Amino acid sequence: MDGPKRTKTEQLMVAVRDQIATRVLAPGDRAPSVRSFAQAMRVSPSTVVEAYDRLEAEGVLKARRGSGFYVTGTPPTPMKLSAPGSPRSRGVDPFWVSRQMLDAEPGTLQPGCGWLPESWMPHAALSKGMRSLARGDQAVLANYASTRGAHALRRHLLSRFAAEELPVAPERLMLTASASQALDLICRLMLRPGDTVLVDDPGYFNFHALLRAHQLQVVGVPYAATGPDLAAFETALVVSKPRLYVTNSALHNPTGATISPHTAHHVLSLARTHQLTIVEDDTFSDLEPEPSTRLAVLDGLDSVIRIGGFSKTISASMRCGYIAACANWIEALVDLQIATCHGGPSPFAAELIAELLTSGGYRKHLSELNRRLAAARKSASDELAAIGITPWIMPRGGFLLWGRFPENVDSTEVALRCREVGILTAPGNVFSPTQTATAFMRFNVSQLGDRRVIRALRDAMNR
Repeated sequence: MDGPKRTKTEQLMVAVRDQIATRVLAPGDRAPSVRSFAQAMRVSPSTVVEAYDRLEAEGVLKARRGSGFYVTGTPPTPMKLSAPGSPRSRGVDPFWVSRQMLDAEPGTLQPGCGWLPESWMPHAALSKGMRSLARGDQAVLANYASTRGAHALRRHLLSRFAAEELPVAPERLMLTASASQALDLICRLMLRPGDTVLVDDPGYFNFHALLRAHQLQVVGVPYAATGPDLAAFETALVVSKPRLYVTNSALHNPTGATISPHTAHHVLSLARTHQLTIVEDDTFSDLEPEPSTRLAVLDGLDSVIRIGGFSKTISASMRCGYIAACANWIEALVDLQIATCHGGPSPFAAELIAELLTSGGYRKHLSELNRRLAAARKSASDELAAIGITPWIMPRGGFLLWGRFPENVDSTEVALRCREVGILTAPGNVFSPTQTATAFMRFNVSQLGDRRVIRALRDAMNR
């Protein structure tokens, strides 16, 4: 039986506590401004003020004259990453979305997930590669990985980088368990709790969650159709003095945008002036119809670190990623990976990925994927537009579409209502550090083919 209905003030208090419990807000972080929180939650500013005042009385927040409200206290030990409760009672945050997607029952519709359907992946090539490895060197099946990872995959990556006019010496490349683990290692090496990191707003929610888990100050920079807003980026550098900027330049997650050469050059110029290191995630590169500007290529891996992975086009089950950076950083990162993982990623996964990437069938697989995705983007855009959801931009490639809802429709409420009928979506604010993406939702065009999705979205919007 449900308890008494919460007042709007109590609902706001619960939302703030959930963000603190899940590390969306860490001790010392500034709570969302009264105006932005009121707009995001569709309440009056006075209701937000009342909620903040009550949280201050409880010792959860502390007001600073002329600055706003800040989270008090010290981090719990061990770190509390999730709060118990039903999907509706806990906060809708990056962990809420990831748990829904990763724990979904087989056959669940997931238009908000970040991967392609199983039927779109190269099953025949994977099976053939597995059989080949099983018949080959038994060390691949039984031994630890070398410290930098499988030689065959590293050699292939070096060849690919050279084709981009990014010559990389072998000592500047290492393999990791995934792109997320790559960022985790970089944070361990380069940052300390309390350091500031710039991220795109909106940007990839799991990277944001990972940065919070390291007790870092996360500052969002508005992301435009051609890359980060340059004026806001420069202001953030001056005011916040960040150590790191985490982004992805091509087929940006969640917007699908691609950085322009003009913006890329300005970002690098500002980064050098302010001694900022950039982590550029290149995970979606194989889904581009043609190559676009890369910060790592323009910079030559001087102040840019490139990370990436292979789960989007080969297999999310065979996780493997990489880091390309200056040699001194790679040496220290290799030591960190030994300390935390006792070597590089699974030799079986790395050798299997190398075999697929170097086979003649991989190019054919990519060509077919890009053909299907082009048709899916057009179909998804048309079907969403028919119920009032319009693309922020039409991406050049990939499977992500950043959809804008009609005025006064809250994507978080839509996500909760869709969840009640077994359809899993990704509402905008989980991608936004400033909680200013209420009107948006990320869609995976390859997962929108079932008509039940559009019906569920329409019904949720009209409730």
